[in-house]
Amino acid sequence: MERKRTREPADAWHMTDDLHVEHGKGDPFAAAIRATRMSMIITDPRRQDNPIVFANDAFLRLTGYERDEVLGRNCRFLQGPESDKEAIAQIRAAIADETDISVDILNYRKDGSTFWNALYISPVSNDKGEMQFFFASQLDVSDRKLWENRITADKERFEKAVKERTAELEAALEAQTTLLHEVDHRVKNNLQMISSLILMQSRTVSDANLKRSLGTMLERIEALSTVHRRLYQSKDVSKFDVSDFAKDLISDLLTASGRSEINPTLDLEPVVVPAEKATPVALMVNELVTNALKHAFKERPDGTRSGSIGIKMSQPDGHLNIEVSDDGVGMAGANGDASFGMRLIKSLARQLRADIEWRDAGPGTRVVISMPNGPQHKGNLS
Repeated sequence: MERKRTREPADAWHMTDDLHVEHGKGDPFAAAIRATRMSMIITDPRRQDNPIVFANDAFLRLTGYERDEVLGRNCRFLQGPESDKEAIAQIRAAIADETDISVDILNYRKDGSTFWNALYISPVSNDKGEMQFFFASQLDVSDRKLWENRITADKERFEKAVKERTAELEAALEAQTTLLHEVDHRVKNNLQMISSLILMQSRTVSDANLKRSLGTMLERIEALSTVHRRLYQSKDVSKFDVSDFAKDLISDLLTASGRSEINPTLDLEPVVVPAEKATPVALMVNELVTNALKHAFKERPDGTRSGSIGIKMSQPDGHLNIEVSDDGVGMAGANGDASFGMRLIKSLARQLRADIEWRDAGPGTRVVISMPNGPQHKGNLS
């Protein structure tokens, strides 16, 4: 065994001397190749099948072969059944093209065990550009590959778990959304039934004041029906688009009142509120628009009561601002504080933690509501 260890370094020196290159035994680079712990071989493409003509001791330790078992052989003997075919094709192409290549490939030792080889191959030419040798270094990166495979497996398990959990949550959300749609649908049907009952009752009442009160209550219920209709039609029942509701509301109220001479002016930014705020916000807007339609416009000499009603919605600094204005008789002609509608608006404002202010618009009245609202997220609710 001692003679073997002495012979192999001598053989390595002899092999590099026999390569017939310009640098001889005294070249420090050649000495480094022989002595380095990095596994290295040299192949000669000028010979048939590009055989190994030099293998340093580190290569023999890495692969488990004796020197006389590797010299004269093409290095493909390190490949096995699980070696990646694509990596093998890349190596063959680089050798054919006489170009550098760096690739990780699964190789086999003499005893059949495997190791991941970080292989680097580089062509060596003489001063005339004639191909002389291929220089190849090998590095055992099995530990790195083991950790990469573990990380990949952990990542795949994590992604699978996330997909499964996401699917469960989506299914639960879909079931919840279906249930909420069904609840909203039933509420809407019940509101329609209540509206029908109130309408039937109003037809049997002769007292004008009571008939007006029932009519006003019917308008409020119809506003709630509009809220539930929009929630029922929405893909996301947890949010409510106030701007779209305002468009529907003023169109419905003008049609129901027969006031075609009233001109609506809308300046509506897309504003979304949580579903739990939908009803009080909708009722406030309904009360303000309805009040303007009923009381803001006095009959003119030509018998008309024309004018305009404006609704503006915006959300600066996390606050929803709603403005309802008209160019009618103004605050002097209003009979607000004592009315049920005014008390309802103030009660709803307290519920929403909103500030409400009546201003003289000269002519007309402007009511400004400001309430806290969360940040807006882009997306279509319909």
